[in-house]
Amino acid sequence: MHLVNLNGVLLKIKLKVKFFCISLVLLVFMACKDDDKLERQIEAIPVDFKLERFDLEFAKATEHNLPRLKKDYPYLFPAKVPDSIWLAKLTDTLQLELQREVSDAFDDFEQEAEALEKLFKHISHYFPAFKAPKTVTLISDVQYDTRVVLTDEFLLIGLDNYLGAQHRFYAGLPNYVAQQLDKVYLTSDVVSAFAKKVNTYPRNRSFLSRMVYFGKELYLKDLLLPKTLDYQRINYTKDKLEWAQENEEQIWRYFIEKELLYDTSVELDRRFLDPAPFSKFQLELDSESPGGIGRYIGWQIVRAYTNNNPNTSLLELLDMPAEEIFKKSNYKPKR
Repeated sequence: MHLVNLNGVLLKIKLKVKFFCISLVLLVFMACKDDDKLERQIEAIPVDFKLERFDLEFAKATEHNLPRLKKDYPYLFPAKVPDSIWLAKLTDTLQLELQREVSDAFDDFEQEAEALEKLFKHISHYFPAFKAPKTVTLISDVQYDTRVVLTDEFLLIGLDNYLGAQHRFYAGLPNYVAQQLDKVYLTSDVVSAFAKKVNTYPRNRSFLSRMVYFGKELYLKDLLLPKTLDYQRINYTKDKLEWAQENEEQIWRYFIEKELLYDTSVELDRRFLDPAPFSKFQLELDSESPGGIGRYIGWQIVRAYTNNNPNTSLLELLDMPAEEIFKKSNYKPKR
């Protein structure tokens, strides 16, 4: 009698598990269909994409046609810089080497141009007032801090900042800087520049507010760069992202135990938010950690919020205080 009852219970459990699995598969299937429909709608959005390869034009410049180049690109020729400087650049050994390396790495720029056009379509979908800026590629003498400059009219991209982490031009740079100088992070950098226009830095100076600020930027990349991988969005290596994922619960516990969420110390930026070779827990694990780990945690908080509050629009999310996002996220890192 007891055996019969037990078999019946086991059968019910198996049926429930099977039903749950089928329901889960259907939900995933429907979500994928919705995503595909959205992507088709976005792909149909018309954008006026214009690309100008100033790097190639300058490489062909001569004393004779330099005035025309200055007229076509006045924003790239500061008035205080005399023509003699530009003419000297045309024959400078380092400049010529930069041009060759950029030409080899970005021969036709077709893939990058396609990715940028798709990005502009996604921005236009979520921000209808957006107008695609003219994209201009150039050589910036490896000014990596300003490798992407975005204005209402122009997107300037210093291609010599995307030659790959192991390139000899970056030999004197810190490893964590050189690691990001790769074309796989190009569109991610563009979104970071765009985010500064729509994502207001918080007046509340708490660590939580600053984490969520960067979390919003990374969530923008989820929406605007749906085909890129997470490590590209956060400008980590694959190994560094895996470390963050595997240690997320431990990181969060550390922030809670040290009562850091509402701490307003600027030092926390240096330890957990600023680009750096590693984050600074002041523990043995520091050397293994990626820099800016607080940004990763802020990203997971914003993701948790959007999962639990799917009806919140992107504009509402960007305007929402970090405290509200955190409370309604029910964020709990995986163990």
